[in-house]
Amino acid sequence: MAGEAKPRWRRVVLKLSGEALASTASDETIDAATVGRLAGEIAAACEEFGVEMAVVVGGGNIWRGTNGAGEGMDRATSDTMGMLATVINALALQDAVEREGRPTRVLSAVQMAQVCEPYIRRRAIRHLEKGRVVILAAGMGSPYFTTDTPAALRAAEIEADAILKGTHSGVDGVYSADPRLVADALRYEEIGFMEVISRELRVMDLTAITFCRDNSIPILVFDIMRPGNIRAALAGERIGTLIS
Repeated sequence: MAGEAKPRWRRVVLKLSGEALASTASDETIDAATVGRLAGEIAAACEEFGVEMAVVVGGGNIWRGTNGAGEGMDRATSDTMGMLATVINALALQDAVEREGRPTRVLSAVQMAQVCEPYIRRRAIRHLEKGRVVILAAGMGSPYFTTDTPAALRAAEIEADAILKGTHSGVDGVYSADPRLVADALRYEEIGFMEVISRELRVMDLTAITFCRDNSIPILVFDIMRPGNIRAALAGERIGTLIS
C-alpha cells in the first residue's frame, strides 16, 4: 500500500542541478535515460512513503547565467535565460514522472500560462496535499540568484521538513576539502550550519545556507546519481551529509 513505510521526513524539497539531467557519455543536453531513472526514483519514493515532494531544478546543462555575464553579456539578461532553461528541464522531468504514473505540476516563478502554472504558495501546498509532485521552475523569478536560494525559500514557504540536495559530480556529501583534488579529504556524516559557513564549504551558495540556518531547515547532501539514493535518503539510511 502507498505510504505504508514511514519516511524520515514527510514533506521535502529535492534540489537537482541541471547537469544532473545531462549525460556524461554524450553531448545530449537532456539525457532521456538519466531523466527517466530520476523520475522513476521520485515516483517510487512518493508511492512507497507517501512523501510530499517538491523539486527545484537548475538549468546549468542548458545555460548558466554567470557564464554569459563572464563573456560580457548583461547579467540580468543572462540570468533570465538561465531561468528559462530551468523551465525546459522542469517540463522534461514532468513528462518523465507522469510516464511513471505520478501526477505532476510545474509551477514557474516567471509566468508563462501556455506552458505551466504560476508559482503561488497556497496552490503549491494544495498540489502537494493531493499527492502531486510539484516541480518548481524559473528560480526566484529574479536575476542574481542561483537555484539554491529559491530551493531554500520555497522549502520555508511550503513548510518542508528538509531539503535533499542531490550532487552529480561523484561527491557524496560535504567534505573538509574537494575530494577530487585532496585524496585524504574527510567526509562529514553530520555538520552544523555555522561550521559550513565559517569554513566556506561550498556545498550550496552562502545565501541559501544562511537562510536554512535562520529557518531551521536541515539539508541532506548526497549523490543523486547513485541509483536508490533518493529512497535511502527518505528511509533514513546513513548516506551523504546532514547539515543542521
